[in-house]
Amino acid sequence: MVRKGFCMRVHPDAHDEYEKRHNELWPEMEAELKKHGVITYSIFLNRENSVLFGYLEIQDEALWQGMAATPVNRRWWRFMKDIMEVNPDDSPVTTELKQVFCLDFR
Repeated sequence: MVRKGFCMRVHPDAHDEYEKRHNELWPEMEAELKKHGVITYSIFLNRENSVLFGYLEIQDEALWQGMAATPVNRRWWRFMKDIMEVNPDDSPVTTELKQVFCLDFR
């Protein structure tokens, strides 16, 4: 298992819309995430600065890397681009975080 953490930014006036869209996650997106080795995926919002913190546990880094190229993922990026900071390819501007500590009692 691989743990991944990252930050993104949502527009300050789109906090509720961001949450709503994720609460209505498309079944085909959920299926594709599972297919690409996602074990757990959480996103947290700091409402004070509009920073999103994402946390994933994945089976395999190579399997996960294939997710970006899937049609459903590209469609999701287009769906979300109006409420987030995005790159020219519509992917969210993301800052990968280095894990520096973990205590897991599972």
